[in-house]
Amino acid sequence: MKLLKAAVIFVLVPTLTPAFDPLSAAVVAGGAVMAWHLLSSDSWLKCRFQECCKRNSTVNFTALKAQLDNRLFGQHLAKDVVLKAVLGFSNNPSPKKPLMLSLHGWAGTGKNFLSQILAEQVHPAGLRSKFVHLFLATLHFPHHDQVKLYKEQLQNWIRGNVSACPSSVFIFDEMDKMHPGVIDAIKPFLDYYEEVDGVSYRKAIFIFLSNAGGDLINKAALDFWASGKRREDIQLKDLEPLLSVGVFNNKNSGLWHSSIIDRNLIDYFVPFLPLEQRHVKMCVRAEMAARGYAVDEKIVQEVADEMTYFPKEQRIYSDKGCKTVQAKLDIHEDFVMRDTNTRG
Repeated sequence: MKLLKAAVIFVLVPTLTPAFDPLSAAVVAGGAVMAWHLLSSDSWLKCRFQECCKRNSTVNFTALKAQLDNRLFGQHLAKDVVLKAVLGFSNNPSPKKPLMLSLHGWAGTGKNFLSQILAEQVHPAGLRSKFVHLFLATLHFPHHDQVKLYKEQLQNWIRGNVSACPSSVFIFDEMDKMHPGVIDAIKPFLDYYEEVDGVSYRKAIFIFLSNAGGDLINKAALDFWASGKRREDIQLKDLEPLLSVGVFNNKNSGLWHSSIIDRNLIDYFVPFLPLEQRHVKMCVRAEMAARGYAVDEKIVQEVADEMTYFPKEQRIYSDKGCKTVQAKLDIHEDFVMRDTNTRG
């Protein structure tokens, strides 16, 4: 970029000689200054051709709510908590600390989906954005004997990227497979500090995704069902205390005896409830629409019936959420395509 700026100025001002009259020199110099600013960091011209960091923009509440309503099924608690947390954080011109969300629940309940939606609202390119960073425990931190190295690398990565973009988003998946202690490396960045070594982390967002605590959430959901209460009546206060204590004391949570919990640096423990068959059907319809197929309710029912549910006799909740919907739908693809072509 520095070479590009220099080239622009060189083209605009090929020679600075006495032959220039004062007016011409002023015009050329002004053009050079304008070119310098247009090509500087985060200028509108530069940002038309490459992604720039959104430093001061707020999250669009209406757009985020619409995305959650249309794409995330059966998670009234997660939607409500995330909407309030993100919008409050986004509209605060001077937050005291980064936003820290910890999402918990069994596989297929929507944790990854929600984190992707949120990332897209902060940086439109989502997971493809250079300002959104996804870490997988089994890929990025696989060896338990290299915890010290992982901590150092993780700190350097976060420090460098937040320096470049204060509103960076960091997503840590498979927290239940993370070696205890690795994640504590980011504790200084999550705390209530104005700056750490000259860098402010207060505009960044950190998201943990974990299956840990899923059994506690499922038990609570079953207890509600057994007592005749509606699933939608479950409130955050019914689950959040169970999660924070359960995850802290779970050796396989990635947050076992973590100073991040001990220091109350996680803003919200967000529970993802097990999905009922009606929610699985919503996932099937959404997947069919995404593939451009006509929605056939017979196929929707067949795919939903092929999923496995618990308790075994009552078949109340899907034990894999919507995770295998795509694979199940693949089996019916020939029929669905013929049906779509017939309708077309």
